[in-house]
Amino acid sequence: MDSSQDREQLKRLLTRFSVRTGEFVLVSGKRSTVYVDAKLTTCRAAAMPLIGRLFLDKIAELGWQPAAVGGLTMGADPICLSIARESLERGLEIDCFLVRKESKKHGTMKFIEGLAPDSRLDVVIIDDVCTSGGSTKIAIQHAREEGLRVLGAICLVDREEGARKAIEHELACPFARIFTLSELTEPLESHAAPALPRYPARAASTEPPQS
Repeated sequence: MDSSQDREQLKRLLTRFSVRTGEFVLVSGKRSTVYVDAKLTTCRAAAMPLIGRLFLDKIAELGWQPAAVGGLTMGADPICLSIARESLERGLEIDCFLVRKESKKHGTMKFIEGLAPDSRLDVVIIDDVCTSGGSTKIAIQHAREEGLRVLGAICLVDREEGARKAIEHELACPFARIFTLSELTEPLESHAAPALPRYPARAASTEPPQS
């Protein structure tokens, strides 16, 4: 299957299962009429091979050769696992790692799980949905503190609300995305699109963060 077919299939899954319309308050405090609950797609078995292949295609397009991919738990977790599994089909064997939001309170007290200490590997940071880029920046910073060489960051859905600028300008880290939010919401404005359920306004504390 070529990448255009993978992309179209994943777009349909995201639109069907993850894109919600209603009144939402994001973790940033901004109000939005569209919310993307990416894990409703990224945790689906049918989506995982598509996600893995599309991220690997993007990594290859950018000329990156990471030994591992990882991101802030838990939005990045299913995506990183999909990339690692699909990399075997290409003979690459790209491992994955998890970045804790807080360090362990015992033992090694580390932020990074899944990689040996002092690995000094080339890595790519992954995220599911980026708004201001907060969670991606945290993952980049923790990875660098652990001695990992961050080649760049890729998110599944970029809401186009400042993440690129924050990541590239503030951290000097290349940033790429698989989809923009406008690509996923375009069908919602078409007569051919099915109506999506609307949800009442919710506070940021009751919704997973869109950073």
